[in-house]
Amino acid sequence: MSTYAGQKAVIIGGTMGMGLAIAKRLVEGGAEVLLTGRNPKNLKEAAAELGPSVHVVSSDLSDMDAVRALPALIEERLGGVDLLFVNAGIAELAPIAAATEDQFDRMFAVNIKGPYFTVQGLLPLLRDGGALVFTTSVADVTGTPGMSVYSATKAALWSFAQALASELVGRGIRVNAVSPGYIDTPGGGVQGITEEQLAAFQKAGDEATPLRRHGTADEVAKAALFLATEATFTTGVKLAVDGGLVQHVTAAG
Repeated sequence: MSTYAGQKAVIIGGTMGMGLAIAKRLVEGGAEVLLTGRNPKNLKEAAAELGPSVHVVSSDLSDMDAVRALPALIEERLGGVDLLFVNAGIAELAPIAAATEDQFDRMFAVNIKGPYFTVQGLLPLLRDGGALVFTTSVADVTGTPGMSVYSATKAALWSFAQALASELVGRGIRVNAVSPGYIDTPGGGVQGITEEQLAAFQKAGDEATPLRRHGTADEVAKAALFLATEATFTTGVKLAVDGGLVQHVTAAG
């Protein structure tokens, strides 16, 4: 396969789950890929799985020194960038009455502050006519209990994406987002969750989703790559990959 031959792609948060699924498809399609992550174990496993042709870089979105250093490193490894995927994020569950300032700061640092300044730093490297795809979440519109802070970060990320789409249209750079629902990823994408809590979370997700199942990381990857490479007359769009969940919630409301 040479679907993405000649393309240079960066995946912020690409060592596991949806980011790793995007990386796999890009590599299979012949793209040159650089991905970032912060967990040493995940970095090592991603490098082993994807092979020596992939640039696997340790970078923490909550560390502004690392964020500021990333553009120079990417320029050294890739030169310009055709496709940029901003996928990293963390979720911690807590009702509003129990949420802590530390949780608030962590989620806003990783989910919006880090991505905002990462994209700002990479704009000079993003080639005219390129594409940028954010990973948001259905949580930004569903009003899910226990996810007030996480939902707010993802809503902020989508607002950023919309403004960016307007600002970059003159360069022919398309900016879109995928909005996953309940997806099979390690730990369900939630930090510090027990096996029992995860099982309950998954059950609730299956019951709430009209298609009555979780999605796969690869299904999200296919949607993200469609926006990045095939939806050439589409910008400023958020594509739900959620088994009909948002439509169902909206209709019920």
